[in-house]
Amino acid sequence: MAAVAKAKRPRRPSPRSCLGPVGDLEAHLPAEWWRKLFNALYVKTDGDVVENVENTRRDVDFILSAAPVQAHSQILDLCCGQGRHCLELARRGFKNVTGVDRSRYLVRLAKKRAQNEGLQVVFKEGDARNPRLPESSFDCVAVMGNSFGYFSNKQDDEKVLASIGKLLRPSGQLVLDITDGAYMADHFERRSWEWIDEHHFVCRERSLSADRDRLISREVIVHDEMGVIADQFYAERLYTPETIRKLLEKTGFRNTRHHGNAEALSDRDQDLGMMARRLLISADAPHLPARKPKGKVQQLDITVLMGDPRLPDEVKRGGVFNPEDLDTIRRLKDALSELPGYKFRYLDNHATLERDLSDLRTDLVFNLCDEGFNNDPFKELHVPAMLEALGIPYTGAGPAALAACYDKGLVRAVAMTLDVPVPLETHVRPGDQGATLPSVFPALLKPCYGDSSEGITKDAVVTNEKALLDYLEKLRVAFPKRPILVQEYLTGGEYSVTLVGNPDQGLRALPVLEVDYSQLDPKLPKILGYESKWEPDSAYWTQVRYREAELPELQQQQLVEHSARLFERLGCKDYARFDFRADAKGELKLLEVNPNPGWCWDGKVNLMAGFAGMRYSELLGQILAAAVERLSIIAKAPAQVVAQTEAAQ
Repeated sequence: MAAVAKAKRPRRPSPRSCLGPVGDLEAHLPAEWWRKLFNALYVKTDGDVVENVENTRRDVDFILSAAPVQAHSQILDLCCGQGRHCLELARRGFKNVTGVDRSRYLVRLAKKRAQNEGLQVVFKEGDARNPRLPESSFDCVAVMGNSFGYFSNKQDDEKVLASIGKLLRPSGQLVLDITDGAYMADHFERRSWEWIDEHHFVCRERSLSADRDRLISREVIVHDEMGVIADQFYAERLYTPETIRKLLEKTGFRNTRHHGNAEALSDRDQDLGMMARRLLISADAPHLPARKPKGKVQQLDITVLMGDPRLPDEVKRGGVFNPEDLDTIRRLKDALSELPGYKFRYLDNHATLERDLSDLRTDLVFNLCDEGFNNDPFKELHVPAMLEALGIPYTGAGPAALAACYDKGLVRAVAMTLDVPVPLETHVRPGDQGATLPSVFPALLKPCYGDSSEGITKDAVVTNEKALLDYLEKLRVAFPKRPILVQEYLTGGEYSVTLVGNPDQGLRALPVLEVDYSQLDPKLPKILGYESKWEPDSAYWTQVRYREAELPELQQQQLVEHSARLFERLGCKDYARFDFRADAKGELKLLEVNPNPGWCWDGKVNLMAGFAGMRYSELLGQILAAAVERLSIIAKAPAQVVAQTEAAQ
């Protein structure tokens, strides 16, 4: 008879000493009590309120009624705790939600819950007084669940509000949920106790501070067998509608509105503490005056590395840089000039590039040289390789990721290990005359190596064996050393996902893009090939459009999840684009991964940013900010050697 495994007993918490009776709670209150309080015990003691689904729904209803946010608005939940408001916003279709909290435990719990539900929310550790987020980047900042007023010094509350004011866009809104100070001062329970689960109970006592501005609380948490496991103190400043209005006005907020009061629900229906009755407040963002620099402001020195317009470029129309390419460079420079905190220089002379980089002193290279070294797409990875050899930090993917993603067959193999669906495919080696070719049509042929849709034209879609053999021979002549892929031709919707950020710091998905072929000549195959990128007179250039995807939310989440797994496994950095297409049955399959995707103003990535209401400059700024955060870059001393050349105009 097989032995029956014994059920594991939950790990018992370690016992702690108890102070016993205390006459003055304030005397035992640590100045920074909030550094250690928000852990697994907090979720247990306060879970009847902060884990209550209906409370969270009501809170989010208030946010949405107080702030005119849309699906693509940038929303920050400051002091987000275990992420309950962020996750509810994401469930309701908000795509750009960020949560920041000081507690590492709660941030990790929030990330785990988001992953389990397949929700895209960025969670970060941070101090509310200095969250280290880009200024003027949020449409709404919410401070919910009684998370304001923890600091012993009232000036720190002002710092939090001043920080929020800088994070908000000029049209942004602050939404605040704080305890009703006047009510709480008169109605707090001086002593209470309650069971919080079958093994733990908590005893609480409370008193007002000497100046009556704060309510001091003590919790003694007891395990029924182990005894006291925590004896902890905390406090919250008591604001009234009038005092919070004055503080908001002092920090520049406008049009403060009191939306009434909220009363929390409790799963245990016992002591609600500071959550018993709360003020619901909103205010318009401050009109921040232009900051006058004190002395010389130290900006980040950014060197933008680009393709060489002096050299041939076999990928571009006519094999050279064209007027539209030079106009794209001009638009890039105009957009970068809008970004505060940076000064830009440009390197594009590849004849002197190695020497220029050796002499270069810069904070960061913005690597936009997707043409490759000497405009050779096979040498795109050589550019970051040179930068790494010289120890120069740079944006975007490294040599290994670029090499991997240049091989479409390898990307397909990696995707399969991650359970990302891929098209059926046959790999034909160079010179292999005996390859077994597929007999399922229509099929799509393309080089295994390369980007910019080289070798993919309207004739790449074949419907019979003769057409397949003819185009295969054409590709062998044009690309004699490259393997050829013969794939099933996918006929469903075509979509692109762009991720900005990094796995350790948080990935943000831009709105999903859908290719609109509805205006394309029905005689032409529906593909985004070479003609759509490089031939302005082509029907693919003039008749193909792009729009925000109308996929069901669950399918969009699935695409983003696939992309996030590929981003991390392939070693992408800062930003990347992922292209998918559905088969005739509607199954979405990976087409390719672009680790350093096109950065031009009219490219897919910027179109997706536009769907989110972002300007071109904002997109570029987010890519730079992702690299700066990943690399922990701070400004260096002014450059001693400036190797700068301008693109030929």
